Amino acid sequence: MTLLALGLNHHTAPVAVRERAAIADERLDEALRALRGLDAVNEAAIVSTCNRTELYCGTRSADPAPILGWMREWMRLDAATLERGVASLGPGAPPARGGASEAAWLFGHADLDAVVHLMRVASGLDSMVLGEPQILGQIKRAYRDATEAGTVGAELSPLFQTAFSVAKQVRTETEIGTNPVSVAFAAVSLARQIFADFGRHTALLVGAGETVQLAARHLKRAGIGRLLIANRTLERASSLAEEVGGEAMALGDIPERLAEADLVLASTASPLPIIGRGTVGSAQRKRRYRPMLIVDIAVPRDVEPEVADLEDVFLYTVDDLKDVIDENRRSRELAAVEAEAIVSHQARRFMRRLHALGASDTIREYRDGVEAVRAAARDRALKQLAAGRTPEEVIERLSRQLANKLMHPPTARIREAAEHGERELVENARRLLGLQMPRAAPDEP
Repeated sequence: MTLLALGLNHHTAPVAVRERAAIADERLDEALRALRGLDAVNEAAIVSTCNRTELYCGTRSADPAPILGWMREWMRLDAATLERGVASLGPGAPPARGGASEAAWLFGHADLDAVVHLMRVASGLDSMVLGEPQILGQIKRAYRDATEAGTVGAELSPLFQTAFSVAKQVRTETEIGTNPVSVAFAAVSLARQIFADFGRHTALLVGAGETVQLAARHLKRAGIGRLLIANRTLERASSLAEEVGGEAMALGDIPERLAEADLVLASTASPLPIIGRGTVGSAQRKRRYRPMLIVDIAVPRDVEPEVADLEDVFLYTVDDLKDVIDENRRSRELAAVEAEAIVSHQARRFMRRLHALGASDTIREYRDGVEAVRAAARDRALKQLAAGRTPEEVIERLSRQLANKLMHPPTARIREAAEHGERELVENARRLLGLQMPRAAPDEP
């Protein structure tokens, strides 16, 4: 069994690629079952967020080619570049940083490297905002979805459970989560740099998910004048509006009311843009071209890229927040060093336990075989005693039979290995049996 982590994220791919690779919530169950249906895949989980689409698989071999073929179909990535990328995505290969082909946008990790990667992601060490807590909830949701789909079990379940435990340890034992930084916080920080007096401005939040909820709370604490919250489900918008003192509206009301907004922050799960150039252009004419800041942190994007061409409209995507986020990252770097040490230690512990579980079946099978030999020898000895043989004679025969029965299989295999020149197997047998290694001849290495 091999653990594989494959995919792309904000380190390796721009938002234009990530949005093509994103898997919508309504297709996730189908995608999980299709991925698990591959002959090479025993178990599978998918993490799909605005910053990453990553596959975690327990596979029958270390060859990533079958999974790359699945990615070609489900993540809408170019077939030729994916096929060229098979060799470069060998187990343990580090993720490429940028490049012209989509193969360079992918990363691949195997076994220990895959374990370390998941633990780093769950702990917020791989996030755009170092140490942000939202990703842990997203990883837990991905695991829950995979569990409900029946695509995880004895291989991936212990991995995810351990990753959750490590993330909790990182939060408890380091100060990586001390400062309130997140993509939502970065978006609000950017807005405060542009609008000096928040109390005189109106913000329109599009969506009602975790990121928008967090942004709404940050905006309220920052003293925003008005909050408009638009969502496909008006009930969810109303619930958030009630919490932060805002006004709920339907997505369909955006064209009519967009002109009221100085700041627009969008984060929905829509597969297509919901705010177009024409809508924003019309709103700007009504506003007499007062500056409008639009922060689109959705993947796929909620706002057409052409909106950036409009006069006095400043459009930022999730990737554009990187500079704002980098400032906050410095305050957490010392804690991150401690967190990386925790992850490294716990990942190796996990792999040792995983290897031990793999050996337990072998140990159990060997013990069962020895027990069968012992029981058979005991029964024969009791029959011999009942037939009148002396105890000394029975014990002598019993000891010889046990020794021969137990020694025959390994000695026969060692002899066969030696005859076929399998020197490494013979040397491993000596180690396994606790025998002293023979000294090399003077002319041997």
